[in-house]
Amino acid sequence: MNVRRLIPAAAATALGLGALTACSSDSAATGNTDKFDVVASFYPMAFLAQQIGGDHANVTSLTEPGQEPHDLELSTKQRAQLEEADAALFLKGLQPAVDEAVSQTGIKTKIDAATLTHLEDHGTGGHSHEGEEGHFEEEHGRDPHVWLDPVKYAEIAQGVGKAFEKADPDHAADYKKNTEALVTKLNGLNSDFENGLKDTKTKVFFTNHAAFGYLAERYGLTQEAISGVDPESEPSAARVRELQQEAKADGVTTVFYETLVSGKTAKTLARDANLKTDVLDPLEGITDQSRGDDYFQVMEANLKALQTAMGAK
Repeated sequence: MNVRRLIPAAAATALGLGALTACSSDSAATGNTDKFDVVASFYPMAFLAQQIGGDHANVTSLTEPGQEPHDLELSTKQRAQLEEADAALFLKGLQPAVDEAVSQTGIKTKIDAATLTHLEDHGTGGHSHEGEEGHFEEEHGRDPHVWLDPVKYAEIAQGVGKAFEKADPDHAADYKKNTEALVTKLNGLNSDFENGLKDTKTKVFFTNHAAFGYLAERYGLTQEAISGVDPESEPSAARVRELQQEAKADGVTTVFYETLVSGKTAKTLARDANLKTDVLDPLEGITDQSRGDDYFQVMEANLKALQTAMGAK
């Protein structure tokens, strides 16, 4: 377990989900084209589809830039997109509305990324809600944020590539080549993280969003999520004192927050506990506030942020 404590957040993450420049958000462009039409649920899936599909794929993301992914509700137009597509690429358990729509559609190729790697329970996988007597319950046990681990993301990429080859055999050779190139880049990213984080002053980091369980486990780190029920709320005085003590004991220097979520809580904690603040991006989307134009650029920015905060040598 790499998360020692989690105060669950009802409003889990107001994150932007970016559409790729090569992706279309117009349903008229989905289906009825001379390309392999893929509907992806949100950015990490759309990025895989674009990278692997290349010139042969027409990729559409169901989640718009700046839209919160977990609570996505599909319009009639978007359901029609699914019906017209050649393939749907999604991550079951992350977006219930997408799961339901895909199960009801007659689309031939349904690619569930959750089946292409092993999902784990980090104590953070569910999106919490307030139950009876103010207690918080986890709705799901498995952590869906696998794309933040380059190794697991590469496993998913390989599965997606094979699915594309089977669904569109005329371009199988190109899909295979594109998949191999993507996996090579992801392996390189994994090496960057391994080398960049193997010698640090601390192995603990504080973050608002408990999205980094896989990343923490992969690189021997400990994530501590501090978000409260309301992302705008300030931590209690007792909680600040507790975190201040932990920060001192573990050498934590920085509280991470996200570009598209209010940084008020993190900044309040940082001020009261004499810590710095910085951005650690869960990469559920790309917007003009992202530190990079694609998955790899943002992940490299995350690595630099972690190195700085954790005192990489």
